Amino acid sequence: MFPKVRMRRLRREKLRDLFRETKLCKEDLIMPIFVDENISSPKEIPSMPDYYRIPIKMTADEVGKAMELGIKAFILFGIPSHKDDLGSSAYDDNGVIQKALREIKRNHEDAVLITDVCLCEYTTHGHCGIVKGYEILNDATLPILGKIAVSHAKAGADIVAPSGMMDGMVKAIRDSLDENGFENVLIMSYAAKYASSFYSPFRDAAESGYKFGDRKSYQMDIH
Repeated sequence: MFPKVRMRRLRREKLRDLFRETKLCKEDLIMPIFVDENISSPKEIPSMPDYYRIPIKMTADEVGKAMELGIKAFILFGIPSHKDDLGSSAYDDNGVIQKALREIKRNHEDAVLITDVCLCEYTTHGHCGIVKGYEILNDATLPILGKIAVSHAKAGADIVAPSGMMDGMVKAIRDSLDENGFENVLIMSYAAKYASSFYSPFRDAAESGYKFGDRKSYQMDIH
């Protein structure tokens, strides 16, 4: 193709802005907030230096400071006071994320609030789905993800964000939201996820490390 196709023609100073494919600005950013139901003051995350888990009572202030800098969207991760095999705290209407959503919405109605929809933070085993023996059950997990999404929507979530890599999770969540009158709540699926140690800082931050095996049966191959 060379020399007839010359990409440098598009790189002249007065043309660069016109043909630029991606422009990143602060309106594109989503700030993660790790809300810990078990603490009363900020707790530094060891694998994220200078970043902190915060208690529910500080979430509105944290969002307010970020909004003053022009950041308008926030994704919430919860660390509950209670964990069990089914992750029931995740869909408790008085759970950590639900409380945080209401706290933030009371103070910052214009904030775009996104919630992580997954079981790993809320289960004793730390996996993203229901476990039987050592198997993660895909289909048994889907109704629970729907319940979580509806609970978050009731509390004020604008967008729910499933991340657990369960097949069919987006449809299950969409059906649950629509059946409960939340047709306008968006779904932002931010899987695909890879079975990789690159997620370790987030596992530390959200206290969502798994207690046995690995996540290779439902997360993607890194190769």
